[in-house]
Amino acid sequence: MWRAIACAFLLLAAISAAQAQQQPADGRDPNAPAAPQAIGSAAPADQKKTAEAGPPSDPFVTKEHRFWDRENDWLFAGVGAGRALDYASTLNLRRRGIDEVFLTNSIVDNHPLFAGIEVAATAASVGVSYIFHRTGHHRLERWTSAIHAGVAVGGALRNYALKTPHPN
Repeated sequence: MWRAIACAFLLLAAISAAQAQQQPADGRDPNAPAAPQAIGSAAPADQKKTAEAGPPSDPFVTKEHRFWDRENDWLFAGVGAGRALDYASTLNLRRRGIDEVFLTNSIVDNHPLFAGIEVAATAASVGVSYIFHRTGHHRLERWTSAIHAGVAVGGALRNYALKTPHPN
């Protein structure tokens, strides 16, 4: 069980490291200075004239960012931690003799299967965030992970808060 969870986190870390090392599609270094200008050019290419300035930017539009940036890394870690907490709280719930609401007891009692379901739910959350990222819905990309982490932690807290039934 712990091996499966460790392998999932190692895979996530390896994918994150590989994505961080990728260069842009045109092969240019994004930190390189702009190309030299012709001698007759009055202004550098990377500076805009005030007359050519575009419309003011919309404060509700998020800027383009890399998928594996620092904020998404923390959000995905939060989802993984929330799912791990949900896993532990559900096992605690079953040990106290309470039935799981969303899954059958046979699934929860099969620990490798249940751990796989938790890892798959985390991967699905990352996948949905990636789809939103690729389609330009960056706010939904972030909210998907934030809501998933919140729901997982909320479910775990609920599991721990339930009273253990005592026979009379």
